[in-house]
Amino acid sequence: MAVPLHDAAEAAARLRGIALFCGAMVLFTLLDSAAKYASAYLPALEIAWVRFLVHGLVAFLIFRPWRDWRPYRTRRPIAQVIRAVFLFMSTIFNFLALRTLRLDQTTTIMFSAAFVITALSGPILGEWVGPRRWAAIVVGFIGVLIVIRPGTSAFEPAMLYSVVAMLSYAGYLLYTRHLTGTDSVQGMVLVSGVIPSVLLAPVALPVLERPPTLLVAAALVVTGLCGAFGHWLLIHAQRLAPTPVLSPFLYTQLIWMTVAGYLFFDQLPDRLTLVGAAVIVGSALYILYRQQVHGDR
Repeated sequence: MAVPLHDAAEAAARLRGIALFCGAMVLFTLLDSAAKYASAYLPALEIAWVRFLVHGLVAFLIFRPWRDWRPYRTRRPIAQVIRAVFLFMSTIFNFLALRTLRLDQTTTIMFSAAFVITALSGPILGEWVGPRRWAAIVVGFIGVLIVIRPGTSAFEPAMLYSVVAMLSYAGYLLYTRHLTGTDSVQGMVLVSGVIPSVLLAPVALPVLERPPTLLVAAALVVTGLCGAFGHWLLIHAQRLAPTPVLSPFLYTQLIWMTVAGYLFFDQLPDRLTLVGAAVIVGSALYILYRQQVHGDR
């Protein structure tokens, strides 16, 4: 039986979207790996500032907004600034956490942003969830506690940095969803680089240090390039495939983070981190399933 042409084209587009989305996860892994390496030599503020500066410059050159400024105008400038503040807070605290934590630990904690978004979508976006998804949220946070292990000798204070980074990232995603109805994707990507670099400049410039080696300097540039092109891949992936199709592939990043941790830093996740990651991923996938099958019930 022949497959209808439009169905085949849609399936091919979705596969391309999935491939681009997975590519973005690889780039974000390289971003964190480069930041972790540079953090051994340079202040976190400097790394974050260069990351956003390069991101903004690359986005400016790719989108060339001077040809037509209309898509980059915003009806909600305050919301755009708040969104950008959440993004650079997430970046700074993540970079602080990466000084001492493994890549798989920070990634696992960041996955729990899905539960914060689900919990806050009701009061902020009017998207209320039912008792089963609330149960999944609770289970997901139990997974976070398994990873963090507060009150034990395995607890690292830097995990609190990662938790703040996760909460900030959840705020960034909530404001992104809030702005998608009025602001262009190109504008949000450009603003995501420009505003944080401007806001960070007054506090980052006084602590700037010269990279001790060319490899450290290259790592700084890699953070910005991977951030800009990673978001660019995400945009194109979302144009080719719907979010529910792409969302499960977010968790491929844990694989890449584990591989990068071993290759670059000779680190592997411990047993409890893997258990916590499995709980978090399972709970998040259940929330996604309930949303697709049962809507807001």
